[in-house]
Amino acid sequence: MLALRIGSFTPAAPVVLAPMAGVTNAPFRTMCRTYAPDLVYVNEMVMATAVVYRNDKTLRMMTFGPDERPRSLQIYGSDPDMLGRAVRAVCEEGLVDHVDLNFGCPAAKVTRRGGGAAVPAKPRLLRAVVRAAVRAAAPYDVPVTAKFRMGLWDDLRTDVETGLICADEGIHWIALHARTVEQHYAGEARWEAIGELKQAVRGIPVLGNGDIWEASDAIEMMAASGCDGVVIGRGCLGRPWLFGDLVAVLNGGTAPAPRPLGVVIEAMHGCMSTRGVQQHASTMVTSRMLGILRDRPETRHEFLSAIGFGNGGRSISAP
Repeated sequence: MLALRIGSFTPAAPVVLAPMAGVTNAPFRTMCRTYAPDLVYVNEMVMATAVVYRNDKTLRMMTFGPDERPRSLQIYGSDPDMLGRAVRAVCEEGLVDHVDLNFGCPAAKVTRRGGGAAVPAKPRLLRAVVRAAVRAAAPYDVPVTAKFRMGLWDDLRTDVETGLICADEGIHWIALHARTVEQHYAGEARWEAIGELKQAVRGIPVLGNGDIWEASDAIEMMAASGCDGVVIGRGCLGRPWLFGDLVAVLNGGTAPAPRPLGVVIEAMHGCMSTRGVQQHASTMVTSRMLGILRDRPETRHEFLSAIGFGNGGRSISAP
């Protein structure tokens, strides 16, 4: 198994928080880090063009905690020059320790402009984008990684070629979400595709993403595919302690027993002084906790009141 490293930083386990739009901002990452501080937590993705032209909203999104290391940022775009300029800007200003490239976002508003998961469908463009990013980051010793999907649909698989291009152009590690764009998040992740990618791409770590809901899933994915680590997305929503469980299990220990409601309430209260945490607490609640408490209205009301939603969550829809 190949080790994950960002400069001199070696994570406590080969685990990365996937960037999720509207979710993985500084308050959310702070909450996750209370359970496992020494992992790689990636900020939500930003558009290369917006970075270059210093869009106010984008600049606010590129926020890290004062003690957060490594500072990881995901950038997307389909113009090699613009993406290179964006990477150079965040490196030159000392904003980041690690840049991740998004080649996996399936959202129509991204792909219809040729970005995200649409880029790997054009191999020459993909190579140009990757090369521009790696070259821009190189003078600052900032590693560049990439995350992508299996392809647009089953008849247009691009994952192996994408991985080979990334490795050839100096990408530090690659991560595969084992679904196609057509699937979005439906159906089961196809871990066998991660294994195929691992067999094809040598010399850099290959990480797997998709359907890791508890620590044992990571063990199963790594055993089934031979991948070097895991990327955690939706599985941590409502369960920020998953990262601590993963560190324990991937270092030969056992995961703790299921947590009571008080554990997540305590974690959220610990972050309440950080701007924006209630928005992301809301995301976490709607994704998991309201579903869990659907048939327990009194406990549901108590939970929402405890984290600061005084109306007991009446304006929040359960999943």
